[in-house]
Formats: sequence, structure tokens, C-alpha cells
Amino acid sequence: MLEAKMDSNAIYLRYQELQRYLEWGEDDAQRVLSAVKIVEPCFIALIDDFYAEIERHPDARKVIRGGAEQVARLKVTLLGWLRSLFSGCYDLEYVNRRWQIGRKHVEIGLGQAYPDAALSRLRKGLIRALATDWKTDTAELIQTVESVNTLLDLDLAIIHEAYENEYIAQIQRSERLAAIGQVAGGIAHELRNPLNAVKTSAYYLTHARNPSPEKTKEHLQRIDRQVTLADSVITTLSDFAKLPSPDLQPFSIAECINEVLQSYPVSETFQVTFDCPSSLLNAQGDMKQIQIVFDNLIRNARDAMPEKGHLIITATQENQHVDIAFADNGTGISPEILNRITEPLFSTKSRGIGLGLAIVQSILDKNKATLDVKSELDQGSVFTVHLEKSVT
Repeated sequence: MLEAKMDSNAIYLRYQELQRYLEWGEDDAQRVLSAVKIVEPCFIALIDDFYAEIERHPDARKVIRGGAEQVARLKVTLLGWLRSLFSGCYDLEYVNRRWQIGRKHVEIGLGQAYPDAALSRLRKGLIRALATDWKTDTAELIQTVESVNTLLDLDLAIIHEAYENEYIAQIQRSERLAAIGQVAGGIAHELRNPLNAVKTSAYYLTHARNPSPEKTKEHLQRIDRQVTLADSVITTLSDFAKLPSPDLQPFSIAECINEVLQSYPVSETFQVTFDCPSSLLNAQGDMKQIQIVFDNLIRNARDAMPEKGHLIITATQENQHVDIAFADNGTGISPEILNRITEPLFSTKSRGIGLGLAIVQSILDKNKATLDVKSELDQGSVFTVHLEKSVT
């Protein structure tokens, strides 16, 4: 598949590649050039037939919004296209004009089937003209018809590639705009609540008459918590956008997870059991990045058990891997969306911008690791990280 944008030279090189594939040579160009004196008198009739046929097809006709004046201009353009087709000169300028035709079809919303059918109609008319007025031997006619067909096939191929190229670029632009809108909505949702809380506390501190030290401390702590929450949203986005290349080193799974668990004090509603044998070998990876993975998985498990839950973390060795399983007894994940949970901006939570598991997947990919997920609704989920085992 071609890139979303191609410069003129790249397009011409592509056309030359297609010429070689179809065994197009100078002899073909000369045969087409010699046929111009036969087909040129038929150009106007072919063009009139071309646009008369468009009038009979509403889906094709609807892209012509300028009425008779636009049709007149298009007829002049098509005449130029036919003349260049039989010019014998198929240089960079010629190829780029063909490329622009394919791009234009996408811009005006014309499905590729219509240009294909239209070119087939022109092809039939040109071949009919050659066969009717040919004066020399039949073998030469057959060769000329083959050359004209090859040239039209080349035109169609480059128009197709331009159409596909522009269509993909258009989709990518639409997807980027949709993604920007989704991210913006997620950020607004995540930041509005903490900002409102900060604004409320700031208003109180500004306007309260002789607030008690306890009340002042309460509101300052509230502001601090909400700023920390807003900062975590920004950090999440930054981590996803600018995740550095990992520094792959041997590290202890026990040390890595215990450091993360320090942020999750044991409570009546959320308990964690960590089972890691002392004989477990070191894993290979960037410990700081893997901690982000473990932190996301633990936080997700806690969120999946809003009432009361127990998370069991188990580390084991399997062949060349160190496996760390995070098993919760939470709400579970529907089978219909299980394969989408690592997609950026996809979230099952009422709050959240859907980047947590996308970051997990991105980090694991960079650290040559994988993630397996098993889940049942109302039973819980098991997220298993497979890290490479350290060789030292």
C-alpha cells in the first residue's frame, strides 16, 4: 500500500514500475502515436456519448453540480486527456495529471466503479474506431489494439492507486479529528471535577471570614488532592505520547511489585496477596516502565471491585518467561469487548479517558513482553504479564 502522500517523482517511478510489469515499451508508444490520425476524428463523438451516459446514472450525475457550464469544461478536460493519451509522450507531467484524476474522484465523492465503467466505455469506442477505419494488415491492427489496451490499463492502474491513496488519507484525517475530539472530551471530563473542587475551595478561602485553622487546612489539602488528580491525567497523556525507549536490564519482580504496592495501603475494601517464590529469577525489562504496567493493572483491579475485593498477584517461571498474574474477583469484562480493552481511548468506566491499558500494551510491546487476559462477567479477571527471563 502506498503512503498517504507521494511526491511527483515517486509517482512517476511507480508508473515506470507498472510499465515494466505490463511489458510496455517504445514500440507500444509508437503504435499508439501512429493511431491518433484514426481515432482523433472520433474524440468529440466519444466525449458526447461519455457525458450523455452520465446523465442516465443519478449517482454519477449528482457529483456534477455546476450544470451545463461544468459539463462543457469537463468535456474540454476529457478532450485533453484523450489527446495526451495518444501523444506518445508518457513523462512525469503525463503521469501526474493521471494521478490528479484519481485524487479528484475522491474529493468529489465519486465511487471508483463509475470511472472504471466510463473508461471501459471509452475503450470500446476507441477500439471500434480503430477496427472500422484501419487500412493496413490485421496483424498490425491487433498489435495496436494491444498497445492501446495496455496504455489504458496503465492509466487505470495509476488512477486506482491515486484514488486509494487519497481515500486512505481522507479516512486518516477523519480518524485523527475524531480521536482529537474523543481525547478532548475525555480530558474535559477528567479535569472538570478537580478544577471545580479547586475553584470551590479557593472561593471559600478567599471569602470566608476568619476561617478556623482546621477548615483552612481541610481546603488546602482538598486543593492539593485535586491538583494531584489533574496532574495524573496530564501525566497519563504524556506517558502515552512520549514513552521513551526502555532501558532493558535484569530486575527483581518482588522488588518491583512491592514498590508499587506501597501506594495501595491495605484496607477493609481492598486486600492484596502477593505470592512470589524466593527462587524466582530476575526478569528482563525497564523496571520503571514495568512498574507503570503493574500500577495500572492493580488500579484496574481495585476499580473492578468497588464494594469489597481481593487481588491475588502470583509470580511464576515458565520456560524462558517470568509470568505475573493479577487475579481479581471483580465485575469481569464482557466477551464482546474483551479484545478491545487495550485500544487507545476505549474505556468501560464512566470516568476515564481509556489510555491505561493502551499504555500497558505499549510498554509491554517496547519491553518485548506480552499480556494475556481472561475474564468472566461477575466472576473476575486475570491479567497475566509475560516478561522475558533475564539471562544473567
